[in-house]
Amino acid sequence: MLKKFIPVAGLLLGFFQAFAQTTVKPNIVFILVDDLGYHDLSVTGSKYYETPNIDALASQSYQFAQGYTASPVCSPARASIMTGVTPAVHGITDWIGAPEGEAWRDYGRHTKLLPPKYAHDLPASYVTLPEALRDSGYETFFAGKWHLGSEGSYPEDHGFDINIGGFEAGSPKGGYFAPYDNPKLEQGPDGENLSMRLANETAKFIGQDHQKPFFAMLSFYAVHGPIQTTEEKWAKYRAKADANGIADQGFEMERRLPIRLHQDNPVYAGLVEAMDDAVGVVTAALKKAGLDENTIIVFTSDHGGVASGDAFSTSNLPLRGGKGYQWEGGLRVPYFIKVPGQKELITLDVPASGIDFYPTLLELANENMPQGVNIEGMSLAPAMHGKKIASRQLYWHYPHYGNQGGDPSSIVREGNWKLIYYWENKNVELYDLSKDPREQNDVATQNPKVTKKLTSDLLKYLAKSDANQPRDDPEYDEKLHQEVLDRNKNVRTPVLEAERVKMLSPDYTPNPDWWGSKVTKD
Repeated sequence: MLKKFIPVAGLLLGFFQAFAQTTVKPNIVFILVDDLGYHDLSVTGSKYYETPNIDALASQSYQFAQGYTASPVCSPARASIMTGVTPAVHGITDWIGAPEGEAWRDYGRHTKLLPPKYAHDLPASYVTLPEALRDSGYETFFAGKWHLGSEGSYPEDHGFDINIGGFEAGSPKGGYFAPYDNPKLEQGPDGENLSMRLANETAKFIGQDHQKPFFAMLSFYAVHGPIQTTEEKWAKYRAKADANGIADQGFEMERRLPIRLHQDNPVYAGLVEAMDDAVGVVTAALKKAGLDENTIIVFTSDHGGVASGDAFSTSNLPLRGGKGYQWEGGLRVPYFIKVPGQKELITLDVPASGIDFYPTLLELANENMPQGVNIEGMSLAPAMHGKKIASRQLYWHYPHYGNQGGDPSSIVREGNWKLIYYWENKNVELYDLSKDPREQNDVATQNPKVTKKLTSDLLKYLAKSDANQPRDDPEYDEKLHQEVLDRNKNVRTPVLEAERVKMLSPDYTPNPDWWGSKVTKD
């Protein structure tokens, strides 16, 4: 569990004063994990997953305990990291490839609304974070998942000098073991682990002779589905689940889909550990190259863990929901920033968003915001200096149903208040996160002034941003919609329970070569 430190001004300023006195620009390594939940690390409270390398990094980092993604799904969140603005502004409001309008009916959900159109490429008009750093004299490197557009909108089109593995796919085509199906990644030997390959490519870049500071982004495809691991890691975590005591019930219904109740998935646990192994390769490469004392390291996830839909991989409890959901389980993420000279974990309670990385990293690197660039994010560096920063409202806009069971909604947070506006019925929910972090008690009717103000503020923000909106489906049939919900409860839930039992059984074998991790030699 996280160790809580009370910030001491002298201690904090000591880090930054020593950092500021050097004339050498710091390198930046940005590690972005896909679909990793807030509690999917041992350092953030997991008693099941083991992440010693990330824990070691966190032990020398600032940890924003109220760290948020800008979106509960991947493409919008990634675009916000790149641009410093919310999805309502940049226009990528769903994962790129998701159906729009009437095409949504092909999914057979029979929902009340049809999702709106959204941008399918990261707009070229934005000066991205890597572009800003490259223009300031940085080498830029990218490895891993991109999912921000197709040909013409790849990493190399948005500020990265080198791109290894990044293209339009949102999941690892070909799986997590070579041979891969990735046009931006040279084929590796059969059985090679994708996360380790991306880490090795990043480590190789770090170890080169650099004449300029560098910005290296390692964007894992892990821990996105399909979840896959080796037999050895599965066996380790199956035994651990058994020792912890396997619960009789693994799922319960949320509003639209079953949701996982426990962290007891041994395949997912192995995938998390493989990702952690890969993080260790990168941090070791920095130390070997003598760059660990002049490198800023960011570690975060693009959104909450997958508890419903996709692979039903993890549980985010005590946070409610997960990827695709409007609740904290879909929005809260691990959020660590390590600066040179820092030797211990310092936890800050300042709400932080994915839109804040852009200005924060520029300030930490002593770089100015590019001329003419307007962002919504706020630098967190003053908070890391021990200074009080201005309060603000945070906004989210996800007017889609998605794959995980969340509702089309928009959100505003101010102080401890969080208001969720639902597009289906124009209703709102209000939560006091200081008293109800699990979001079990809607207090909108008890706080009419707060509810009215935050609703007005949210709708004004969306109107000012010209945010897209869903529309009523004239073919909506309430009976058909209820049949979908009944099937999810009465048919899908038992299937998931059976799959969970099978995966935890001692004789579980997904296929003869364990998704290609076992290399057969003639």
